[in-house]
Amino acid sequence: MRIVASIAVTVALGSAAVLAQATKPPKPTPGPEHKRIAYFAGQWNYQGEAKDSPLGPGGKMTGTENCEWFAGGFQLVCRSKGTGPRGPATGMSVLGYDPGRKAYTYYALSSLGDNIFVRGQVQDKVWTWTDEATLEGKKVKIVATVVEETPTSSSFKLEASVEGGPMAVIEQGKSTKVGKGT
Repeated sequence: MRIVASIAVTVALGSAAVLAQATKPPKPTPGPEHKRIAYFAGQWNYQGEAKDSPLGPGGKMTGTENCEWFAGGFQLVCRSKGTGPRGPATGMSVLGYDPGRKAYTYYALSSLGDNIFVRGQVQDKVWTWTDEATLEGKKVKIVATVVEETPTSSSFKLEASVEGGPMAVIEQGKSTKVGKGT
């Protein structure tokens, strides 16, 4: 009788283990949209110029940015260091993809108090990010564009419209990949 009971318990435990494995959800894996952001992985040098605007004063900008994959391979985490019209700054950003909204996401903050969240799209080699904000009581529409010029160089442009006025370029420059990142 004990042998029959032991066999019954072993079969029941084995069946429970098989059922538990069968109902375990599969591990999420990055899709092609997540893999598309791989272009930005690595170490980049950038240089450009800002124009006087509601977003800040004009002047030259230079810096470096190092972007690495976050655990799981869904997002890139970037750290930057540079100087511009507002002085030296460090920053951190996260670039990812939101499958629910079918949009790329970009969140950035800096040691100068900046806090930016935008959504965007990519078509061929042109990334376009948009946002609307209120600055000093005025509505501002922002469009940021990054063009993949080559696998190791890109150009960027930031445009803004204040209170429905015409879009004006307020920042533009170039980035060059100098390494795979650390």
